[in-house]
Amino acid sequence: MNMPTASITEIAPDIHRISVAMPPEFIPGGFSFNQYLLIDEQPLLFHTGSRKLFPLVRAQIEKVLPIEQLRYIAFSHVEADECGALRDFLAAAPKARPVCSDIAAMVSIRDLVDVEPIGLADGQPLDTGRHKLVWQSAPHLPHGWECGYLFDESSRTLFCGDLFTQPGTGERALVHDDLVESSEAFRRQMDYFSHSLHAPALIDKLARLRPEMLACMHGSAWSGDGAAHLRKLGQSLAAPT
Repeated sequence: MNMPTASITEIAPDIHRISVAMPPEFIPGGFSFNQYLLIDEQPLLFHTGSRKLFPLVRAQIEKVLPIEQLRYIAFSHVEADECGALRDFLAAAPKARPVCSDIAAMVSIRDLVDVEPIGLADGQPLDTGRHKLVWQSAPHLPHGWECGYLFDESSRTLFCGDLFTQPGTGERALVHDDLVESSEAFRRQMDYFSHSLHAPALIDKLARLRPEMLACMHGSAWSGDGAAHLRKLGQSLAAPT
């Protein structure tokens, strides 16, 4: 049986995509779980991966820096693949703190771990040194009351979590191809969006950031006109099925 494999690729200065490829024996059609490592004065990891994948993810991080140098462990919302290994990372990087939405901190994270989380409100910045990150609250987009994203104003990267989820094992680290067709076909099969009434306004808010890179959690990261790509996603979500 093929086993999950992991890789790490620098997709922009200071930003590394860690990807764990799950073969079809584990998930039909194959799938990928991505984490993003931001190298800075205060290094940050976005997404932890699930607890059982922690050894694979840790090994990739340590190709770039010792894991104990991590200072922020951030994630979009509370779900196993987003923050399942949070306790493991906090044990391995004792100077690190969880970073999430203020809602996630209040409802879940203060109870799940002993380290006080940094709960960010919409528009609140997080300074890692050379990079200025800003939290973008996005409740129920695609799912979870506490959902949100980090936008790196320095590199114009949106760490966009489950938006633009692509099937397959994600062999290509960074692409310029249209993601909407494949991600929307997958969404229509699985229907993992909450279909919130506020989705159009939230999509517009993210588009107005004018991201130039979309750091997707599942599949390839993407580079190009992020505003246009987000608005195309919004149009697809609004279209009758």
